[in-house]
Amino acid sequence: MEILNNRESLKGYINAQKEQGKSIGFAPTMGALHSGHLSLYEHARKDNDIVISSIFVNPTQFNNPEDLEKYPRTIDKDINLLKEHGFVDAVYIPTINDIYPNGAQSKQYDFGGLESEMEGKFRPGHFDGVGTVVEELLRQVQPNRAYFGEKDFQQLAIIKKLIEITGLPVEIYGIPIVREENGLALSSRNQRLSPERRAEAKLIYETLTKANEDFKAGKNPSEIRRAVAQTFDNIKDYTLEYISIADEETLREAHEFLPSKSYRAFIVVVVDGVRLIDNLHLK
Repeated sequence: MEILNNRESLKGYINAQKEQGKSIGFAPTMGALHSGHLSLYEHARKDNDIVISSIFVNPTQFNNPEDLEKYPRTIDKDINLLKEHGFVDAVYIPTINDIYPNGAQSKQYDFGGLESEMEGKFRPGHFDGVGTVVEELLRQVQPNRAYFGEKDFQQLAIIKKLIEITGLPVEIYGIPIVREENGLALSSRNQRLSPERRAEAKLIYETLTKANEDFKAGKNPSEIRRAVAQTFDNIKDYTLEYISIADEETLREAHEFLPSKSYRAFIVVVVDGVRLIDNLHLK
């Protein structure tokens, strides 16, 4: 596996692959890799001649400096994990100057309202930061296909819109959520939980599963949201930041269920100061 530590080494590598007519699959990450990330590369391996990873903790998508500071950085472990599983041919580990040569500032995008829902309400500027770094990485890596996890479903929608806005010639694929045995969605942030909290946090997925049961039972969005909120009332060290029952296409809050639409439950729970997100398609 090639390790590309700067933009110039990446450029040389990409040019060599393009000259040989090889297709490129790509999934950018912020490191602290786990099986969820590996699932992206496993899918990319099936579809492409070459698979590239990137590891870069992007400062412009953090609106909380403390969260940026605490974000786990495990670069040596990440490289060993990628080598061990063999899905990836090269990993790009850019410096801040490789991504932001003029300083770490976000571009501003109009994502058609997608950026104003859910995470956009709680993390101002977050999706401008995501759009900026993803656009730059896609321009540098020049993949045929790029892969993103559905755990960050709103981010996936934003990136699809980004491709529409920029016209970049890349196909975007969403890959299903990978979960721990107890149902907790795999996340780099899980590393910050104690073993006890990590086990207890299965409650998040159990709550989404119950929301899906209520959906099938014919309850309306308000009733489902209220039931979820009640679940987290008075649970020590758990704070429900939001529960959203939303249209999968627009991400707007649903007030009724229409048979022509698809819906998804989105949840954010803060557990011992660690912000955990999850979602589930309602069917």
